[in-house]
Amino acid sequence: MKVQIMSAGQAAALVKDNDTVSLPGHGGGILVAECVLEAIEKRFLETGRPRNLFLFHVSGMGNKKDQGPSHFAHTGMVRKVLGGHWGWSPTMSQMAINNEIEAYTLPQGVLSLLLREIGSKRAGLVTRVGLGTYADPRVEGGKLNSRTQEDIVQVVNLGGEELLFYKAFPIDVAIIQGSTADEEGNISLENEPSNLEMYATAQAAYNSGGIVIAQVKRLVQAKQIPPRHVQIPGFMIKALVVNPSQWQSIEGENNVGFAGSYRIPLSQMPRLEFDPRKWVARRAALELRPDTIVNLGFGIADGVANIAAEEGLIGKFNFCIEQGLIGGIPAKGDIFGACLNPDAVVDAPSQFDFFHGGGLDMAFLGMAQSDEKGNVNVSKFGASITGAGGFVDISQNTRKVTFCGTFTAGGVRIVCENGKLRIAREGKFRKFVPAVEQITFNGDLARGRKQEILYVTERAVFSLMPEGLTLTEIAPGLDLEKDILGQMEFRPRIADPLKTMDQKIFLDCPMGLESSPPWSGK
Repeated sequence: MKVQIMSAGQAAALVKDNDTVSLPGHGGGILVAECVLEAIEKRFLETGRPRNLFLFHVSGMGNKKDQGPSHFAHTGMVRKVLGGHWGWSPTMSQMAINNEIEAYTLPQGVLSLLLREIGSKRAGLVTRVGLGTYADPRVEGGKLNSRTQEDIVQVVNLGGEELLFYKAFPIDVAIIQGSTADEEGNISLENEPSNLEMYATAQAAYNSGGIVIAQVKRLVQAKQIPPRHVQIPGFMIKALVVNPSQWQSIEGENNVGFAGSYRIPLSQMPRLEFDPRKWVARRAALELRPDTIVNLGFGIADGVANIAAEEGLIGKFNFCIEQGLIGGIPAKGDIFGACLNPDAVVDAPSQFDFFHGGGLDMAFLGMAQSDEKGNVNVSKFGASITGAGGFVDISQNTRKVTFCGTFTAGGVRIVCENGKLRIAREGKFRKFVPAVEQITFNGDLARGRKQEILYVTERAVFSLMPEGLTLTEIAPGLDLEKDILGQMEFRPRIADPLKTMDQKIFLDCPMGLESSPPWSGK
């Protein structure tokens, strides 16, 4: 049976007042059906419909201006938003800050897996993920403002274990993106950087009695897509929008290295500028080990991939990122969520199953604030709302976690001379505070799970010990009292002996990791 092929405007008219709308997609335009979202926004601005929507998105998405969820950031258009990350859509974030909408943020992996619970008509997701963090109803329950009152997370006890229960809800409209569709609506993803939750989202809407709107780049005859390449079966699709100008991401129409069509030479991998971000990534990279399964987070931590490439370590361990990509080199910045030369691509919910089950050996994640208990905040600062993405899912279930961040922020200038650091101008904002503004990672729970936790900055390294946060290393050239302790709002424990960070981190030449232990086999 042929699928209904429509214009974006016709598809937009299918979205009704009070609908729950699910938007899969990630980061800078990855698998985001922009053509359809633009048409829904245009219809609202012209007619005032649809109104009072519940918008649900697993990941952060957009261009940090007017794309992704920002198309819905109009008074009256949405009443409630639940997202795993908000930083890509500042206009929607501002509506939450202004108390104009009900607003929630929950861990990305939880939301990814919740789609499968919705699709199977189970009551919700039961998991350890989120305990002791902002998602825990005894802390904040994922609520982002005073207007948000409904409890969508519960503490339950099963078999003597304390767990969190995340409630399921039906989905009325799913708006997905693919590469190619045939006349029967079968959809493939061969040009996309990942699969994300495309199938789980379509299934959740279909089994909820809702509809699936799909945007694709091209249309082919029925049965032209090999069945092994079909990611979403055609019977699930209500409306098909063909957009020949569809891009792979906001950075390009089609990068074959991201699509996995060809393998791009690593010589094209950009080198990091020799600055504090690179020094952090270099020190973090010293924790890498052969034959391990490694996750990289967004931001400063993703520089570990560049260091691994520079040092000839690619292929000696496996990167896995939450978007469902295995192997290769995770992309940076606005297109984080893509991966150059991946070895395998799986659906994001399956990847989170692996993460939740403790499959990762180590993870390198961002760090915006930390406190004396070892808690970390990456999700909320003052009035600013970002959310955590997959941070909670990963940090709570990985054997070894290295948090990465600069020591201070806001105008700091550090000079590196002959492998030694000198603070020319100190940052305005201190990141090591008595108590973090929001708990995205709980240090006490990590100690109970016996996780190995490091906190790496450009000038000092800390470790989470039974007694609390402990300073273990200081960069060469710095004064302990003036440059480290004097820039913290609490006094950490200090290891005896206190080590000096490896000087090769601060020399503008390769560190030679490939020929040194443990990589050399010696």
